[in-house]
Amino acid sequence: MNIDLAARQWAEYCRSLQAHGWQTIEAPDADDCPDGVFIEDTMVVYADLAVIARSAAPGRRAELPTAELAVRTCGYRVARIVEPGTLDGGDVLKHGATVWVGVGGRTNAAGAAQLDQLLRPLGAQVIQVPVHKVLHLKSAVTALPDGAVLVHPDTVDDLSVYRSVLEVPEVEGTHVVLLNDDRLLMSTSAPRTAELLTQRGYVVVPVDISEFEKLEGCVTCLSVRLRGV
Repeated sequence: MNIDLAARQWAEYCRSLQAHGWQTIEAPDADDCPDGVFIEDTMVVYADLAVIARSAAPGRRAELPTAELAVRTCGYRVARIVEPGTLDGGDVLKHGATVWVGVGGRTNAAGAAQLDQLLRPLGAQVIQVPVHKVLHLKSAVTALPDGAVLVHPDTVDDLSVYRSVLEVPEVEGTHVVLLNDDRLLMSTSAPRTAELLTQRGYVVVPVDISEFEKLEGCVTCLSVRLRGV
């Protein structure tokens, strides 16, 4: 990994968010946590509740205190996934009141069940999804504003759990961040998917994250989107 290039790409990622109305807040540094840049894995935020995750990779749990501090500072209530549950935020896809939770390498059924118990009082429906082909659920799928889930046949284990799907030509094209109702942040590694989404009426905001993609990262991994308490 080229650290200097990664730093430039990170700065451009932040500028892209800011240019489309988002305020960026950086969590305090987590020393000795090389995966800490993938902050999405540390929590799941729904309504006014931040659920602090508990990764099946013990080395990633050291990232949690600084991430929790950041989200508490923003005014969110906090709950935690506890033993024997494990959960990574990258295994959780939300659209409206539907919350899909990938159960596989980093998240187990106990963690998904705990998340269900925490989010159900807030009106969420949690659906467990098998994940075996990729590291995290959101390494395989994200959702468009209209609810269509972006999929690629090489990475999805079970299509039947989604009400609406849109197959895209590139694996990197399954990853989008919703900037607003019609603007999508996505990787420059998926130009054919960008064209497809443009034809569907979306404005694509491209960002180069090639150094993070080498580590199985994508545009969703690098931030937690907080839409207000």
